[in-house]
Amino acid sequence: MNFGLDETQRDLRELAADLLAGDEPERRLREAGLLALCLPEEAGGAGLGPVEMAVVLREVGARAASVPALPALAASLFLARHGTRDQQERPATLAVREPGRALADPPATTADQTDDGWVLTGRKTGVPYLAAEVLADARADALADVLVAADAGVFLVSRPESSPEFTSTGEPAATVVLDRTPAERVAGPESVAALRQIMTVAVAAQASGVLAGALELTTSYVKTRRQFGRALAEFQAVTMQVADVYIAGRALDVAMWSAAWRLGEGLPAEEDLALAAFHTGEAFRALYTCQHLHGGLGLDVTYPLHRYFAHAKHLSHLLGGQDAQLDLIGALA
Repeated sequence: MNFGLDETQRDLRELAADLLAGDEPERRLREAGLLALCLPEEAGGAGLGPVEMAVVLREVGARAASVPALPALAASLFLARHGTRDQQERPATLAVREPGRALADPPATTADQTDDGWVLTGRKTGVPYLAAEVLADARADALADVLVAADAGVFLVSRPESSPEFTSTGEPAATVVLDRTPAERVAGPESVAALRQIMTVAVAAQASGVLAGALELTTSYVKTRRQFGRALAEFQAVTMQVADVYIAGRALDVAMWSAAWRLGEGLPAEEDLALAAFHTGEAFRALYTCQHLHGGLGLDVTYPLHRYFAHAKHLSHLLGGQDAQLDLIGALA
């Protein structure tokens, strides 16, 4: 693939950066249509795909911005590919993570078909920016027959029962409790993997931006901070640590852009996504180095680096941590 952005993608990057630099970035993103850019034009979007989603989310991460771009873009991309026109026009968030389970594990939430439609039973955690509609994946009840099992997949749930959660970034999140909650089926079992793949590349894209923003902040600091009459950047040990952060960022970029491109082209992307998820965890580890190079300033919650650290931690946890990703990489090998 060509890792360079085309003209449309470069314009999109510049627009996102400009909107995020001003006041009320969420409102500005919505008014510009950037949170719906993956929807078809008929549903109010621009019909763009995973690479363009990644372009916007990387800019969000580069500013450690607390805006609902990730769930909005990922949900709209999924609905653009699998949903009906009516479903595409209803803003939704993602309800994929479950207690004690890695993102790669099959969902524990169950779906049962009744005379009136579908009902879901289970618990979803870390649901970001809870909206009126929630996209939740589910499996058929273990006791159901094979024909019914083939009809499980991804569902839209309207106004589910929920309780608030604490996040490291301070962004709103919730635990959603499904107790035979009525749900509308979006797509079948093949869509479960698709939803998780879109979420993975979205998280990796935002994490890529977070690490890039933190690295820029750190390199600027070590160039100007002086000790023993010399700038920190003149010490070999410091430059080697900065280089380690740069390498972590490049590794994440390569895996993330490759995964986004392959998803956009309809090609198998499991290996690229697993690597991108693993390097998202590495990005969080690299933030420790950025903090170390800032000394005591790196722990100051009023200094911008603290926001980058919090976002890197949050994004890493969304994908289940590095051990889970290593298990998945091993299984794919």
